[in-house]
Amino acid sequence: MRVKGVFALISAGLLTLACSGKKEAQEIQVLPLKAMITTGDQSKLLLEQEVVHIDTATDVSNAVIEINPEQKYQEIDGFGYTLTGGSAMHIHQMDSSSRHQLLQNLFSTDGESIGVSYLRLSVGASDLDAEPFSYDDLADGEEDVELKKFTLERDQEHLIPVLKEILSINPDIQILGSPWSPPKWMKDNKDTRGGSLLPKFYDAYSHYLVKYIQGMEAEGITIHALTIQNEPLHPGNNPSLLMKADQQAEFIKTSLGPVFQDAGIKTKIIVYDHNADRPDYPATIYQDEEAAKYVDGAAFHLYGGTIDTLKSLHDQYPDKNLYFTEQWIGAPGNFPQDIKWHTKELIIGATRNWCKTVLEWNLAADPDQNPHTDRGGCDRCLGAVTIDGNEVIRNPAYYIIAHASKYVRPGSVRVESNMIDGLPNVAFKTPAGEIINIVLNEGSDDQVFTMRIKDKEITTKLQPGAVATYIYQL
Repeated sequence: MRVKGVFALISAGLLTLACSGKKEAQEIQVLPLKAMITTGDQSKLLLEQEVVHIDTATDVSNAVIEINPEQKYQEIDGFGYTLTGGSAMHIHQMDSSSRHQLLQNLFSTDGESIGVSYLRLSVGASDLDAEPFSYDDLADGEEDVELKKFTLERDQEHLIPVLKEILSINPDIQILGSPWSPPKWMKDNKDTRGGSLLPKFYDAYSHYLVKYIQGMEAEGITIHALTIQNEPLHPGNNPSLLMKADQQAEFIKTSLGPVFQDAGIKTKIIVYDHNADRPDYPATIYQDEEAAKYVDGAAFHLYGGTIDTLKSLHDQYPDKNLYFTEQWIGAPGNFPQDIKWHTKELIIGATRNWCKTVLEWNLAADPDQNPHTDRGGCDRCLGAVTIDGNEVIRNPAYYIIAHASKYVRPGSVRVESNMIDGLPNVAFKTPAGEIINIVLNEGSDDQVFTMRIKDKEITTKLQPGAVATYIYQL
């Protein structure tokens, strides 16, 4: 029988096979699956294919991934990237046809598009802008407590037009804002780099963030969530700000929370936005009841610590959500290693440890990883895509995110699946009723394994270093 004919019978539920891995053979229904596969050697890149059962009835030793759709965990908000000012500049400067083709591929859910569903923005400049700026920059020695000079003019040049085109493709995309620094006149060192927010400007800065959210809303762009400060324990970037946990708690409870409430702002407040080695930072804020009542949850990066720390924080504070918001890949990238590490630690690891988002840093750069600020801007951050004029090169982060974003749509729920040595995996149930299982073969040999859902199973093989997204319609 031809392979195509076998799959047709499997899909129709007309073919049963002996169940592998059991002491006594019994008739079972074969699980009809399709898969999207990427290999470390790049011979397969998001290659979609039907999965054909391998008959291993005589082999009782192959691994079994058992998925239980009834055991549910967190709901997923989305997967995506940070759309930095530099990313927006490169995309906006493409010709209209090339730009639209790229954005369709990234944000549409049709055809070969990858369905990116979540974006992070910098509030003002990040270190991947050409220079630091805020929305209320003044001459040295000046102050503007009433924010009369507040303007989104810098974002209106590239970022807002690109966002509007993205929203025309996917109006449901969710957006997270993250400040790298307040205006420097609000800081004790009067510099874009480092320093701390002066308490006398807490209210002014809270109203600054309100004006940002309202200004973006006026442009048709909803900011669904806001982290208070990117990497608050890393004041060496440009721009940046040192904001310790007790300072962040004080800012929230005495100013930001009440100001948002009075202004009718529904944007979620998310704390921390830094590495997994300091779960005590969000815990300190949660322990302050007056601050915690305004806080939705905490955001993390993984430049320090281990991803399982996040589960411990969730177990301690189960009413607070978790988000994974940033991880970079250093240029020029190492495709086999990057695919393996980021899939295991982020796509699988972060979601198995309760994160509602997984975002890579950043969406786009040019062949020289420009732009970036001086005095601390990242000069080695490889974009998910490299843009050279109208030419687009897809880099590891493009494929890493695609393996989740294309099929694990917003509103999907993580469900139970067991972990197998050498085959880390994570499973989801989508709003459309599909079961998605993302599996990585982190070993150096082909791995034969069985996937089982209720009374159906299928045995398949995955190449070493490959990641596969398996799709099953319940």
